[in-house]
Amino acid sequence: MRKKLRKKLSFSYMFIIVICVLIISLLSNFFLQRLFRNYVIEQHKTRNNLIVKTIGEQYLFNGNWNIDGIKNIGEISIENGLFISVKDISGKIIWDAETYNIKKCEEVKNKVTNSMEKYFPSWEGVYTKNQYPLINNSSKIGTIEIGYYGPFFYGSNDISYIKTLNKMLLLVGVFSLLIAFIFGFLMAERLSRPILKVIDAAEMISRGNYDEKIETKTDIEEIHNLTTTINNLGTSLNGQEKLRKRLTKDISHELRTPLSTLQSHMEALIDGVWEPTSDRLKSCHEEILRLKRLVGDLEKLARYEGENLSLVITKFNLGEVINNIALNFEKQFLNKKVALAFKEDSIFVNADKDKITQVIVNLVSNALKYTEKGGKVEVNLWEEGQFAIVNVKDTGIGISNENIPHVFERFYRADESRNKQTGGSGIGLAIAKSIIKAHKGIITVESKINEGTNFTVKIPK
Repeated sequence: MRKKLRKKLSFSYMFIIVICVLIISLLSNFFLQRLFRNYVIEQHKTRNNLIVKTIGEQYLFNGNWNIDGIKNIGEISIENGLFISVKDISGKIIWDAETYNIKKCEEVKNKVTNSMEKYFPSWEGVYTKNQYPLINNSSKIGTIEIGYYGPFFYGSNDISYIKTLNKMLLLVGVFSLLIAFIFGFLMAERLSRPILKVIDAAEMISRGNYDEKIETKTDIEEIHNLTTTINNLGTSLNGQEKLRKRLTKDISHELRTPLSTLQSHMEALIDGVWEPTSDRLKSCHEEILRLKRLVGDLEKLARYEGENLSLVITKFNLGEVINNIALNFEKQFLNKKVALAFKEDSIFVNADKDKITQVIVNLVSNALKYTEKGGKVEVNLWEEGQFAIVNVKDTGIGISNENIPHVFERFYRADESRNKQTGGSGIGLAIAKSIIKAHKGIITVESKINEGTNFTVKIPK
């Protein structure tokens, strides 16, 4: 059975507090009682010494004793659980607590025994008698025996103190439990509120509402990262949805034109409006080839964007490859009267030669397409750490800032009319990016309208 985060956190805090309070209470009780027991034992010794001293002061002269004083001390001692017996130097009993009031002594002994066994079941008290000499003016005048339950026992005040201590620990535990419940509830509320917002936003995103954003402020890093990730996910999915719609529109547009042309030509031939001449059949064939190229580019892009793109890695001279490409384009550049500059440099890389060649051909071809008569295209090659850098720079019409982030998207058209004139399918740069990504490289673009475009490719060596 699933439980809500709020309940689980609240019960977790309560459980932790209960365990902590229980451990603290047990340890406190143990150590405090141990200290208190030692304190009681020391107090008992101090009290015995005080009794011995006070009894010694009851000696008068010539063997005479202050019996009333001894009796008063004896009665007070009985109430405190101490039973004294005073003897003179000859061993004669001067005063004895049990002889004086045996009933009271038994009553106090039973009270001590019952109280200790009731509150401290593990108590093992043994009735003990300690004998002390009575000294007066540095002379021994007799002895005193003090009977008690040893090694220690608690009086009524002592037991009252321990009971009060335990009550205080219990109250602290209950109060801590209450605080834990309140604190746990508030903390759970604080944690669950942004998470619930994330759940709501994720639900809206799952329904296709990609514009849903989570507006929440938190100082918890994980929740901040979670909300940021969901917001970025919504933005990314929104972009992908727009791209999907644009892709569908562009594919249909690309296919509609040649298909419409073919349809009109075929209908005209079938209806006898046109004669099936060589030129007309050639025109239909060109439209078929255009469709074939488009489908081929789509297949190629799908293959290059797949996770299992196969690369044939070999070591080759990248400078030599670029030089051959420049030679192949030389006639086209001359026909358009655009200058092409490349200084060959020997830089060897481990890469798929055919696919890297395809990337550079695409970049040089694009540079030629969008550079007007009298312009210039430069291809530069150099090394930078573990990368070989290929830079293709032109003085063409350029790309606007709002279109730069989309130039590597399939079928993206910054200028519909321009693409119609050049005959581009809008897939070349998407293929180039997929190839470079498969090589774990980077391809970037910088451009300014009417100033030119600068493509940079970083290929790991």
